[in-house]
Amino acid sequence: MPDALAISDALPPVEASAPERRTLLIVDDDEGTRQSLSLVFRDAYEILTAADGSEALAIAGGRRIDAAILDLRMPGLSGIETLDALKEIDPGMEVVILTAYETLETARRALRLGARDYLSKPFEVQAMRATVSRAMERRASADGVAAGSRELEELRRSIDGFRMNEEQARTKGEIYASVIHDINGPMTVISGFIDIVNNNLGRIRRLEGAELEDVKAHLAQITRQVDACIAISRRYLGFFRERKPGGSSVGINQTLADLIELLRVHPAANGNRLELDSLDRDLQIAINGTDLIQCLLNLALNALQSATRPHRVRISARWIEEPLDLVSREDGPRRRLINREGFENRPPLAAISVEDDGDGIPEDVFARLFDACVTTKSEGKGTGLGLAIVGRFVRDANGAIGIETKPGRGAAFRLYFPARPAPGNPKRSR
Repeated sequence: MPDALAISDALPPVEASAPERRTLLIVDDDEGTRQSLSLVFRDAYEILTAADGSEALAIAGGRRIDAAILDLRMPGLSGIETLDALKEIDPGMEVVILTAYETLETARRALRLGARDYLSKPFEVQAMRATVSRAMERRASADGVAAGSRELEELRRSIDGFRMNEEQARTKGEIYASVIHDINGPMTVISGFIDIVNNNLGRIRRLEGAELEDVKAHLAQITRQVDACIAISRRYLGFFRERKPGGSSVGINQTLADLIELLRVHPAANGNRLELDSLDRDLQIAINGTDLIQCLLNLALNALQSATRPHRVRISARWIEEPLDLVSREDGPRRRLINREGFENRPPLAAISVEDDGDGIPEDVFARLFDACVTTKSEGKGTGLGLAIVGRFVRDANGAIGIETKPGRGAAFRLYFPARPAPGNPKRSR
């Protein structure tokens, strides 16, 4: 073994590689080796020493060790056992194996357990310094990577938090806009009826006979529209409270009858031909009635406003006794099926169609039809929320929406829902 004092005198002081001194653990049952290595590295690192594996593990269990020089053959715990235990304590610890009894199998085993370098006794001082320096550099690099990963993770969490706040704000904005959009329809009808009532009251002195009945009918319509506004408000209050709608169902024929009443007095219906074909045998679908009538009202108003010329709008419903053939319904530039994956495609199915022979939907708009703020109407005449709301309600009801359009020949929207026969299965009224 080289003389410890002679080695110390012969070597210049080793400067620290970083302002914060790293820690080197020297584990060897030979005291002379421990002292020699301590002198070699005393100016570069904080030195700790252990005479056997148990002492080394006790030291490593109480503080951070950056690198260790580990003798392979020691009494008690062997170097291989100590290496394995040190890696259990700190997998990032760099370990240099030192031994006078090198074999190929022990070298392989040490490397498998995480040792990075393997030196034989007697060692050359310069080789030892270079080996430990590389070990410390690897540890510093690993620390840098870990610190970068922590910073990236913290940044990711901050970005996720920002995105969550942004999404919450966007969702609230959509909800507020949806409330305004949904209530606007009934309010328009209410306003129209109020104008009619005011005109009637302004031109007659006494209310009796047919005039009285007209006013009563208009007031009844106003009451129904106010009730619709209240139902819409309650629905969205429930949404804010995170209550999911469930258990509601509605008959199709009554909904279509209510829809036609709303549309006949709407300004958009003026000059256009409005047709209705309800079911011979009624069906019920699992959706809130207000949601369904809002879907159909949005689609029907879009159809009525799809052209500036007079045109036809047909609203119809039918039974479907077989599952839809989704394979053949491929999406294309003029044909789409919305909520293909979430559609509960089991018979009986109800299909409710809103078709028009207006101007059709432009191809660039058709691809983004159910995105928020995309509208089929001319500039200044649509918010782009109607179809987004329809899509949301239909998805919530496990339904699907089929759309087809042809330039200059109109568009057809078909809502598909899983359904069941209505109690008593009343026939439509003619």
